Amino acid sequence: MKICVTATDKDINAAMDSRFGRCPYFVLVDPETMEFKAVDNAAASASGGAGIQAAQIISDKGINVLLTGKVGPNAFPILSAAGIKVMAGANGSITDAIAQYKEGKLQETSAPTAEAHASMAAPGRGMGGRGRSGGAGRGMGGGGGSGSNGGMNR
Repeated sequence: MKICVTATDKDINAAMDSRFGRCPYFVLVDPETMEFKAVDNAAASASGGAGIQAAQIISDKGINVLLTGKVGPNAFPILSAAGIKVMAGANGSITDAIAQYKEGKLQETSAPTAEAHASMAAPGRGMGGRGRSGGAGRGMGGGGGSGSNGGMNR
């Protein structure tokens, strides 16, 4: 079995980082031997999509369990699809978190535990597009409609 703990440093005695996508390091631990390896989280400084990128990083490492504070709605499905059990709410040092897991004090989560974050782009600066719907539906609604957001906002 291999456990991944979100961490503030590369040492097994380091403090946990409560963030998943933006934690600086992942510490991969064998809970039986307590042998560990630290992995840099290249997604920590991403301008957007950090949770998704972080989930992809650890899904390639043979992880069985993730111990973290919170995990968002974009990362959670990737972790789940990779068969990684997410145990949110762990705290203290990495060794504390491993002990909490071994003692059965952590509950597996079946849903994200953090809200989605907005893009880091400046508000009102996105490129817009125009949309139209032909709406030829035959159901109860009329189905017609058109919309426009005005193109580029300045």
